[in-house]
Amino acid sequence: MGTIKPWLAAALLGTAVAFGPAAAFAAKDTFSIGAVLEPPHLDPTAGAAAAIDEVVFINVFEGLVRLDEGGHIQPLLAESWTISDDGLTYTFKLRQGVKFHDGTSFDSADVKFSFERAMAPNSVNAQKSLFAPITAIETPDASTVVLKLSKPAGQMLFNLTWGDAAIVAPESAGEAEKTRPVGTGPFKFKQWVKGDRVELVRNDDYWGDKVALKEATIKFIADPAAALQAILAGDLDAFSNFPAPENLPQLEADPRFKVAIGTTEGETILAMNNGVKPFNDIRVRRAVSHAIDRQAVIDGQFGYGTPIGSHFSPSAPGYVDLTDRYPYDPAKAKALLTEAGYPDGFKTALMLPPPGYARRGGEIIAAMLAEVGIKAEIVPLEWAQWLDQVFKNKAYGMTIVSHTEPMDIGIYARDNYYFNYKNPAFNELMAKLDTTTDQDERIKLYGDAQRMLAEDAVNAFLFELPQYGVWNAKVEGLWTNRPFQVNDLTKVHWTE
Repeated sequence: MGTIKPWLAAALLGTAVAFGPAAAFAAKDTFSIGAVLEPPHLDPTAGAAAAIDEVVFINVFEGLVRLDEGGHIQPLLAESWTISDDGLTYTFKLRQGVKFHDGTSFDSADVKFSFERAMAPNSVNAQKSLFAPITAIETPDASTVVLKLSKPAGQMLFNLTWGDAAIVAPESAGEAEKTRPVGTGPFKFKQWVKGDRVELVRNDDYWGDKVALKEATIKFIADPAAALQAILAGDLDAFSNFPAPENLPQLEADPRFKVAIGTTEGETILAMNNGVKPFNDIRVRRAVSHAIDRQAVIDGQFGYGTPIGSHFSPSAPGYVDLTDRYPYDPAKAKALLTEAGYPDGFKTALMLPPPGYARRGGEIIAAMLAEVGIKAEIVPLEWAQWLDQVFKNKAYGMTIVSHTEPMDIGIYARDNYYFNYKNPAFNELMAKLDTTTDQDERIKLYGDAQRMLAEDAVNAFLFELPQYGVWNAKVEGLWTNRPFQVNDLTKVHWTE
């Protein structure tokens, strides 16, 4: 870095004397964090991409309740709530004095508007089913909201922690929300430089404790080498989901950085389109499951990740270890393919979104499938292409993706979901779970659901996505674990 010129040293000393030690050594109040995926837009109530929540949820938008780092439900725009004995009425007491970033006031009418908008027939909310139990929304006064349910819903409060249940105002909701979001959170939107970054600034009129950061930037870097260089050069202060795990040992050895390997809710799966040949045959799906060596796939992620045997997080209550249901057995896979009428295997496309776990895992899995005769052509997709072709239009055979929504096993009961899985018995199980409030009974039902998905080999269940956290050693307040897809910046601060 060279030496400081004498005249500059004197000037700096004079500044320190004039303004005192506090001014000379004021804590840094700007922060930059990397993200692999750029969101398609910035409205969490109008899109399925987890990248939206990672930028704006909790920071810009808020819901009635939220999850903390431990996965526990905490109050947010609702300061308290009560549930009737029959489980059919939820009464929320709202915080008063809350304003949206455009200066409009928050009250019960905004909650009613947000939920009715999400429930409407023309709703574009990606998780519209979360609101299905609600039959009426009452607003007896400005600070009270009453939800009336058609049946008890054991997941109701949990559902309201999703970004899809964020509260928006009628004055700002709509297409403009996608590019200039207006919420009630501790940060306000400043600008979005497409292809590069989103900039946030502190909301000095926030209803709660002010955040320490005056400005925060979320910078989009998908390339692992570029991510490493940005961290090493100090161009980024943090990367909460670092895309280059092969470089973590190097960063761990560097005292400038802290490396934290945590857990996520990301069930990483080799998804199969159960509605098209040959994946509509359970024998083929079971063959695919036997053809994959999970540990080798995890080793391809540089040894990070926890094997799973169904769509459930190992850290969640009710988890059942089903990893031994389909042990790696190429001979068994070939026998099942022959039984299904594919003695020479078949050809299919393996469509891969951008994340490293998908691209790295895809190469390994394609090689394993080739050993049993399945010729999987790798088709790299950008995230917007994946959402359109795979998630929306179901124009695929196989894909690799991590489902990062918390406790989301219920997606397998959805009509027209991209897996094309249709099992009335599973749907009945989810319906029973939805109306069950006893925790012990819910845990039993979750176990039954995991076993059913494993037996049906709906997808090949690979591993729980780890959280690769890397940040400046002087930064505190970032999450090690990620129970839902969010970069919570509300407690981030510099130690000097």
